[in-house]
Amino acid sequence: MPPALPDSLARLLSLLRPAFTAASFDTFCWLVHGFIGRVGEHTITGVWRAARLAGVLHHSRGHDFFARRRWSADRLGLALAEFVVGRFLAPDEPIRVAIDDTLFPRAGAKVFAAGWQFDSAAPLHPTRRLRFGNSFVCLGVLIRLHGRPVCLPLLFRLWRPAAGDAEAVTRVALAHELIARLRERFVGRAIAVAADAYYANRRLRELPEGVSACVRLRANAALWELPPAPAGRRRGRPRTKGERLGPMRELAAASKARWTELRVTTASGERRRLETLVLDCLWYKVLGPRPVRVVIAREPGRPELPLLALLSTDPALSAAEILRRFGERWAIEVAFAEAKRQLGVGEARNRVPAAVERTVPFGFLCRALVLVWYALNGDADADVAQHRSRAPWYRQKRSPSFADMLVALRRELIRAEFRAESIPAPTRPENDALSLAAQLLQA
Repeated sequence: MPPALPDSLARLLSLLRPAFTAASFDTFCWLVHGFIGRVGEHTITGVWRAARLAGVLHHSRGHDFFARRRWSADRLGLALAEFVVGRFLAPDEPIRVAIDDTLFPRAGAKVFAAGWQFDSAAPLHPTRRLRFGNSFVCLGVLIRLHGRPVCLPLLFRLWRPAAGDAEAVTRVALAHELIARLRERFVGRAIAVAADAYYANRRLRELPEGVSACVRLRANAALWELPPAPAGRRRGRPRTKGERLGPMRELAAASKARWTELRVTTASGERRRLETLVLDCLWYKVLGPRPVRVVIAREPGRPELPLLALLSTDPALSAAEILRRFGERWAIEVAFAEAKRQLGVGEARNRVPAAVERTVPFGFLCRALVLVWYALNGDADADVAQHRSRAPWYRQKRSPSFADMLVALRRELIRAEFRAESIPAPTRPENDALSLAAQLLQA
């Protein structure tokens, strides 16, 4: 007998019903149930067993769902993004998103789009940071849950390594494709993108209208002053840029640099004191004549420490807002770690193109469903109080972790399963009697 879903989760999954046929939607719900409830390795057969379908339906139906059924990961991600934006963001609030890529180690020569790639999240060892696997570019929507920023990766592109091919699509191009997809769905809504220094390049010129970016600036970036105002009538075209500014270190060490003390709140709620230097300038080689705002931050009284240089394509933002937006980008790194270590995303061993492209997005979608379900149905205060009573030395815990949310939903899945087993199915005479009673009432 297929597993019974809790009503709270079933209502959430009903938002995604238009993306499937009736049979495929049933399989999707069973796989979500098994993926969230699975404790061991998250292979397709393991998920099938966790959904209590082993011996009831053949596991080839689960493999077939990823390899051959007609459904779109983009359509699922955008449908859930539309619900998240409407439910958790104010109408006039910009949609904050984070862009990054992550590697999922694989094994086997026939795995689609797999290759040897640098893994920045691997241990700091020269022989372990080059790994064989699939790389996904991810776009995650940033929201605040229980007082902290949370990232929900919802749109994905599989990067295909092509050695020696000058026409190969880069990760940066895939990231801009995801931004364009989100822009098409939310026309007229402001979108704020946060990304690391890898995505700070000339492709920023191609951002759609209404999309701004906050990126980490490279240390060797050549900045220029804004062009001076034309003095009277003079021949020739006006200047497009002012004088060249020095490197970040020189700008920070200059005697005329006007540092301002700023107090910011980190994602964990900690208050920190920083010194900031704000520059309205041009990154002419990359963005041309488009004005940008650069914020250089450092620890007060510690000029020997590395500087943090951020660039915003929206020069109207304050230094505090630019620091806050880039600080929230770290939530996508947390999302990658939680999805891999606690939910088993990327452990499936499929090889064909459609299955490789859709299994990882499906796993991240399950993580997003856990977070959204808990935000709507969980009891954060009770879970935190219970955890602190169990571990009274853990005084800094203020909000539930993803592990707490996952345990809460797993308990709900078990509770629904026991309810379904405790209520016996009606017999055929009982069904006939109910049908006869309904006919008499209509008469």
